[in-house]
Amino acid sequence: MSSSPAPTRCGTIVLAGQPNVGKSTLLNALVGEPLAIVSTKPQSTRLPVIGLRTEGAAQMIFVDPAGLLDPRYPLQQAMRTEALDVVRQADLILYLHPAPLRPVPPLATLLPDGAAPRVPTLTVLTKADQLDPGAVHAATPDQVLASAPSRTGLAEILHWCAKHLPPGPFRYDPDDLSAQPVRFFVAEFVREAAFAHLGAELPYAIAAEVDEFREGSSPLYIRTVLYTERESQKGMVVGRGGTMIKRIGTDARRRIEAFLGTPVYLELRVKTLPKWRSRAAALRRLGFRVPPTRSP
Repeated sequence: MSSSPAPTRCGTIVLAGQPNVGKSTLLNALVGEPLAIVSTKPQSTRLPVIGLRTEGAAQMIFVDPAGLLDPRYPLQQAMRTEALDVVRQADLILYLHPAPLRPVPPLATLLPDGAAPRVPTLTVLTKADQLDPGAVHAATPDQVLASAPSRTGLAEILHWCAKHLPPGPFRYDPDDLSAQPVRFFVAEFVREAAFAHLGAELPYAIAAEVDEFREGSSPLYIRTVLYTERESQKGMVVGRGGTMIKRIGTDARRRIEAFLGTPVYLELRVKTLPKWRSRAAALRRLGFRVPPTRSP
């Protein structure tokens, strides 16, 4: 007598925490694919990145939003709004905090109403590889010590997620790695390259938008625009003799080709979108949800 297949489980697992706690690095390790951009500069994640992992009867929909920061200008306000929305919609939460910076503040202290979400939450103590190897670093039952580079704690995190997912059918094909369009990742990879090569505060004034994507061309032709906030910033992005934009383009193209598995011709242009970080219309154009301004 054949046994019936195990009931499937599926749900959204949000990686929540302050900026620069290793959320994107952990997402990439959990999914097994470098989807989210990783940078030594904090606040590199703006819009939530979705990564999928399907194992047996469990489909895990990981979401990496921006860090829960105190916003100082409209772009950061939009980033926080997106992050709070996905936290509210989560089935499970992985609350990330660097292990070397314990004790861990309650997640509720990062949320506007001061109340913890009523869903299963696992505290993930990231950057465990930075701990003193000679010291004892005990974790409580609701905590996991983790390090993405050494893969420490990944099996425990995945086991916890699969165990606590709500019953339900899969939402995506088991072979899918993300629920987001290719254009989203192309723009992210271009921005990642800009973060890597542009110093100081300039990367935060940069936005990327795919202007043209020619399906069926060989190599695949992609034109992407890098926007600066001020006209004076364009020269720094282009560089003397075009050297900087070439470096950004070379790194981004390699990343895109590895992601798509096909040769790519990447054309980068630099334009000015004045004060885009502060203008609601510009933020909406770049994919952020900005509530309309209420009339007095």
